[in-house]
Amino acid sequence: MCHQTVSLIARHLEENGIPTLCLGSALDILRAGRPPRAAFVDYPLGHSAGRPFDTQDQLAVLTAALEAFEAITAPGDLVVLPNRWPENDWALAAQSEETGDTRQPRDESPQWQFPEDRQAAMASGAWSA
Repeated sequence: MCHQTVSLIARHLEENGIPTLCLGSALDILRAGRPPRAAFVDYPLGHSAGRPFDTQDQLAVLTAALEAFEAITAPGDLVVLPNRWPENDWALAAQSEETGDTRQPRDESPQWQFPEDRQAAMASGAWSA
């Protein structure tokens, strides 16, 4: 699921008394989405909960995320998990111009579809200028 969407859902749940933690692998989007609590794992997108078919790695990521959940005390805190993907080839390929990666640098400022969306975010306290 989209990191931004999960961040919005987490803020809504927290406002209604349900503690949340967003676990993701897109650090810039987690920071921009500002969920109440977040844990970042430096894994390829789509693998935030661990390597496929590797139950030990999945358990290690989940354990680290739950420990982060306990450790985070201030709203908006983000913990970088110590877990590492064994090969870094995925990150190198994603950054290489030779592999055809044409992504633009991410703009970390919030993007609003309509002026009313910005006003609603400001009024709710989810964002301040």
